[in-house]
Amino acid sequence: MWPSPVVEPAIGYPDLGVLVLVEGAQDEPWRQLPDPLPGVASAPSADLELLERTLRERLPDAVGATEEEIAAAEARLGVTFSDEMRVLYRVTPRWEGWSGDYAAMDRVNTAVGCEFSALEHLYSVDAAIRHPGWDLGATDTISTPPDAAVQGLAGSPGWIGFGTNGGDEFAVDLTPGPGGYFGQVILIDHEQSLGAELVADSLTDFVLGRMREEQPDRRGDQLPAVARVGSEYGHGYGHGHLETVHAAAHPALEVLSIEARDGAPFSLAPVAGLPRLRTLTAFPGTLADPLEVAGLTGLEFLELGAEDWRVLLDAGAVPRTLKAAAVKVRDQDHLPVVAVANEILALWDRPQIVQTLLEGDLGPAA
Repeated sequence: MWPSPVVEPAIGYPDLGVLVLVEGAQDEPWRQLPDPLPGVASAPSADLELLERTLRERLPDAVGATEEEIAAAEARLGVTFSDEMRVLYRVTPRWEGWSGDYAAMDRVNTAVGCEFSALEHLYSVDAAIRHPGWDLGATDTISTPPDAAVQGLAGSPGWIGFGTNGGDEFAVDLTPGPGGYFGQVILIDHEQSLGAELVADSLTDFVLGRMREEQPDRRGDQLPAVARVGSEYGHGYGHGHLETVHAAAHPALEVLSIEARDGAPFSLAPVAGLPRLRTLTAFPGTLADPLEVAGLTGLEFLELGAEDWRVLLDAGAVPRTLKAAAVKVRDQDHLPVVAVANEILALWDRPQIVQTLLEGDLGPAA
């Protein structure tokens, strides 16, 4: 079996992967843009005079960018810099002044407090780059609590990456959360695909080493947005595992995973028509009636066993809202599974998974 170019290799899908049904499609959290917060202010600690004086003391011979060069960078990125950013790049040396000179680069990095990027290398943190693939992304979700300093996003046009700590990215946040400040400094963890951590209320604080304490993880990755039903590992909202689909039904539910468990299969009727439900994963044999999937009108990702997919395909009931799908394999011949996957791909006119049959004599058993 040779995968189609529209099949994403994925953890847990060693034979098929995830079928990407819509070209370039990404999960909903990676499509979210920042909420506008007009009138958001800079932090009280933002001190332009102190920031400039500190940087000039540390880099006394530096020749920084002109106002025209800073304006050109703003135009390229499509944002308006904070006043602190303008000071930062008006004082720090131009790229040609320290590129290739490792001692000079080290002085600049030490002065700012990170592996620093020159003005022409500033970039917006793109959510698409952080997309982990449908197998992981489809079951993740984000939220921004009312007091959050950082919006719960994968990326933002207003997250302007200006340096690293050797692996993670520091960015000036021009689209803060409701509890944050315009121009605050955030850290974007390269091992995470959603969210960012507030590290300083202002560039002034960052350069002076006045860092915020680590903030708790505020992502909305538990109920009611995500529910797991039927798991043998525990029950209750605190663990995100529930005994019934009815207990998971909630207008804010986005992801429903039905896991293996002894007992009667589950009906999907309690979650039919929920406005935000976009992902359903169901272990083979856990659905009482696979045709109830048709009642989930906003599905973007669906993972079922081959037998359940067969029911949907035969009834012409595969949801056309899907952007990606997976066939869950459990102790069975994989050739029929590939046939099911190809039927799903054909509904979206996507390239097929190629099967090649090799015949031969392996010789006598040892």
